[in-house]
Amino acid sequence: MMKKLLILTAILTLVWSCGGKQQADLIVHNATVYTVNDEFSVSTAFAIKDGKFVGVGTDEEVLANFESDQIMNLDGAPVYPGLIDAHAHFYRYGLGLKNADLVGTKSFDEILEILQAHREKYPDDEWIVGRGWDQNDWENKEFPSKEKLDKLFPDVPVFLSRVDGHAALANSSAMSQSEIFGNTKEVTGGKIYFDKNGEPTGLLVDNAMDLIGKYIPQQTRADQIEALIMAQENCFKVGLTSIVDAGLEVDTIELIDSLNKAGKLKMRLYTMVAPSEESIEYFKKRGKIKTDYLNVRSFKVYGDGALGSRGANLLSDYSDDPGNSGFLLETEANYDELAKTIYDMGFQMNTHCIGDRTDRVILDIYAKYLPEGNDLRWKIEHAQVVSNEDVPKFGKYNVVPSVQPTHATSDMYWAAERLGEERVKTAYAFKDLLDQNGYIALGSDFPVEDINPLYGYHAAVARQDSENWPEGGWQPENKLSREEALKGMTIWAAYSNFEENEKGSIEVGKFADFIITEKDMMKAPESELRNLEVKATYLNGNKVY
Repeated sequence: MMKKLLILTAILTLVWSCGGKQQADLIVHNATVYTVNDEFSVSTAFAIKDGKFVGVGTDEEVLANFESDQIMNLDGAPVYPGLIDAHAHFYRYGLGLKNADLVGTKSFDEILEILQAHREKYPDDEWIVGRGWDQNDWENKEFPSKEKLDKLFPDVPVFLSRVDGHAALANSSAMSQSEIFGNTKEVTGGKIYFDKNGEPTGLLVDNAMDLIGKYIPQQTRADQIEALIMAQENCFKVGLTSIVDAGLEVDTIELIDSLNKAGKLKMRLYTMVAPSEESIEYFKKRGKIKTDYLNVRSFKVYGDGALGSRGANLLSDYSDDPGNSGFLLETEANYDELAKTIYDMGFQMNTHCIGDRTDRVILDIYAKYLPEGNDLRWKIEHAQVVSNEDVPKFGKYNVVPSVQPTHATSDMYWAAERLGEERVKTAYAFKDLLDQNGYIALGSDFPVEDINPLYGYHAAVARQDSENWPEGGWQPENKLSREEALKGMTIWAAYSNFEENEKGSIEVGKFADFIITEKDMMKAPESELRNLEVKATYLNGNKVY
């Protein structure tokens, strides 16, 4: 980083010493510019040419050395690098915008009302598909079953994913289209729930969801394009200029690439590939993809399920479900074989790990292939429950912890019930993970959580929910400072994607991606952080929101 800083300083000095003003496409001055450079310095002005920052400094320096037909006086408004979501599901979020939204529902009866309204709005759809329910938010916290769905929709297949995407409820019409009514009783890496009479209740966890999910009609190409464009518009509104999309198929990646080249899709995407046999062979032949808008050099691997649906694999049983410690989604041998394949390809391995046993298994497999001091930047996605014994492995093997602060504030109401009072202290331990390598990548996992990155910023620094509860924050020893949180969603997120030399900070030579907010997130009261308004979002120096 120091060598890079010296090079950029030399470039800036050369530009400003050649005599005469340099022509810029845009000059911004009288601003509070959080550059997020190595010194975390605050400037007041910058100049942009051909989509990149060409000068950053004081008003006097920039205005004396650059001229432009477009000059913005921000009257002191705060400016930050474009925000990066280090773990999300951008494409899936877009597809879900036309599905029944079940997020925040307080009972199963409320879900039924939403589904009835959704059916009236889309009466010709073959299936009713919804997402976002969480039984932990209901008075009756038991998992739901299919009976009421069967009564309301006897002839229409219904498939409702839980908020974490690791469990779903299906009605009888949906189940009748699959082999679930056959001899299927057990699923590797998944679970089918049965009632006392041996009949399926409709609840499916992790890999069992595929027994029905594969029968849901596929979106048309026009639907897919519309979904991507809608997702982009919504993300620009909240200040996101780069997103890591965790787990895409080859055909979706090719569609994104074609939309980039046609100028229709401008969101910068770091996409993890879903590691099917076909996708592995495809990228063995093609190699990595790198453009200004698309970066493909990693695979997304699922280690286990979610804590909320008790699919996360724990070292000992769930405190509220004796006899159940969750499960891995594949055998350890399969993970080892996949790690070797990814290592040999020179790709990055990014593994979903929620439970402490999953973290241990995957970290130990990583250790088999990653030499100490490596720069391969393999990731543990979520790193939600990590035993104290395993935390140092992140530092020893330079493993990137990619976490989602809002998961902590969404789960804090019931996490201790699942894990017990002692084990929960090793969960959502962001500060402990940050201390291993001196960096941490922050994301949201949307649509599991809201797309607004400022929700995650607030959760990281305050460890509180939307009502600013609890006072002082939940497990406050793992709060991040404001500077750490901002780095986690800018330069550290960029670093985790091998993109720290092109984005993540406002520095000469980098993409001119930046946002302007109404209030200063570095100074506003914690209680206001969630609701800070993004006034404008710029990509390549062009206003996109």
